[in-house]
Amino acid sequence: MTVFVQNLLQQMQSRFQQMSESIVSKIDEMGSRIEDLEQSINDLRAEMGAEGSQSPLKKSKPILEESKSEDASA
Repeated sequence: MTVFVQNLLQQMQSRFQQMSESIVSKIDEMGSRIEDLEQSINDLRAEMGAEGSQSPLKKSKPILEESKSEDASA
């Protein structure tokens, strides 16, 4: 009976170790993907900033003003 319990505990410890390694690996992978995503966002922001300074967009009227003028003409 003691041998059975020891084997069972060893199996449980082995499985726990495998799961722990898998979790740590996935966390590392997610961290790397998050860093890549942050870099992409920063690149897009820089690109948008560069485009904005080269060709500024024409400011449009706020939506509220447009809807008021439509209501007045109706």
